[in-house]
Amino acid sequence: MSEQKTLLLTGASRGIGHATVKRFSAEGWRVLTCSRHPFDARCPWPGGEENHIQVDLGDPNKTIAAIETIKSKISGRLHALVNNAGISPKGEGGARLSTLDTDLRTWGQVFHVNFFASVVLARGLMHELAATKGAVVNVTSIAGRRVHPFAGAAYATSKAALAALTREMAHDFGPLGVRVNAIAPGEVETQILSPGTEKIVENLPLRRLGNPREVADVIWFLCSDQSSYISGTEIEVNGAQHV
Repeated sequence: MSEQKTLLLTGASRGIGHATVKRFSAEGWRVLTCSRHPFDARCPWPGGEENHIQVDLGDPNKTIAAIETIKSKISGRLHALVNNAGISPKGEGGARLSTLDTDLRTWGQVFHVNFFASVVLARGLMHELAATKGAVVNVTSIAGRRVHPFAGAAYATSKAALAALTREMAHDFGPLGVRVNAIAPGEVETQILSPGTEKIVENLPLRRLGNPREVADVIWFLCSDQSSYISGTEIEVNGAQHV
């Protein structure tokens, strides 16, 4: 009987994360989820509550402490880590927060969730990933490459930093047999979208928003044997928005 593979996913409660859980579950994987919220019984996947770790990734000490909890659930073997958790704070009335009006506490909170947690989890679980010659996927954003009308400065720079971190991790984890890649979604139908997104859609080459399932399919590809010689890259999933 073949081994059931295990995925650890942060930010699983909605959008891309939700679609990723369903994609991997359909392939027979066991999915461990991390979120600052308790498990929502409405989430339609098996074993969800027992495989859920409630942790605030914005708190460095709690993130570090969660690693031991995760290890207790995976018996020394982890096949994939997907760092999908991300926050994008807004100003009054949903306004974009620029470098001029983002306070230091907000910068720190955004970077802890969007950037630092990714390397803390990967480093803390490196032996478990190495045991399976596993894969890491960091979810960045098109906002990490260009000034976005809605994504704030802290969010955008944290995602740009995560793209650079992906290259560094690919170099460092490669000798362990672990591949590290990133995906950069564009405008995808998730709850993180801001009012006015429809105006952006009018100018997209494909004239539509992406579906979270389409992003989850790319994450699946990067965690599968089909991408066994791909590492250190960032794949844009944005319907040609970047051109």
